[in-house]
Amino acid sequence: MIKQVIVIRKDLNMRKGKIAAQAAHASMKVILDNMLKSDYEKYSDWTIHMKKDEPLYRWLSGLFTKIVVYVNSEEELLDIYNKTKDQKMLCSLIEDVGNTEFHGVPTKTCCAIGPDESEKIDKITGNLPLL
Repeated sequence: MIKQVIVIRKDLNMRKGKIAAQAAHASMKVILDNMLKSDYEKYSDWTIHMKKDEPLYRWLSGLFTKIVVYVNSEEELLDIYNKTKDQKMLCSLIEDVGNTEFHGVPTKTCCAIGPDESEKIDKITGNLPLL
């Protein structure tokens, strides 16, 4: 199964709407980071270059399975994010600018891992509790 896992920092005590927005940012950023601008200058088209057997293609063509889990600190979040990058898996890290909840202080709120094979992601996030 292909899935994406969103890891939220629970220690920030974000409102439910803020959590939903941050999770959406993380999920979308993985896709946006994989978009490339067309080589043809006349158009400003952006495309995603992927093969049909790649996890991103299979996820976009399937169920968009997402699981949301949590950690209790920025340190834990960055540890998960860095482990994911070390495994060369798709991931994104979201840093909120602080306009609504963090008193103007940029704050790392969450990350998205994958989409990728469940077994690969579970090696990194399988022990984290569901949000």
